[in-house]
Amino acid sequence: QVQLVESGGGLVQAGGSLTLSCAASGGVFRFATMGWNRQAPGKQREMVARITVNGNTTYADSVKGRFTISRDNDKNTAYLQMNSLQPQDTAVYYCTLQTFAQSRTGQGTQVTVSL
Repeated sequence: QVQLVESGGGLVQAGGSLTLSCAASGGVFRFATMGWNRQAPGKQREMVARITVNGNTTYADSVKGRFTISRDNDKNTAYLQMNSLQPQDTAVYYCTLQTFAQSRTGQGTQVTVSL
């Protein structure tokens, strides 16, 4: 069964950087579109970034130019490099995995950006 484990969240000052990691087990990573969603308090969950098996990427307008999603198929791990973080980026960030047969979401990791 596929499991996703996120890490790398934490507290950072505005303007700082963090890198989130998502380690996937279950043997389907290289066949999956990987992504990150986030949910801020009182708001709906939103897509942040996606990367396909071919490496094509999609970003929310709010993070374009600041966040970079990547993947390492040898390590079964997806990453989200977040630069120039702002307080509005504060949220729980969830890793997602999607194939033709299944979709999975991780437990989430908290990112808090202070002024």
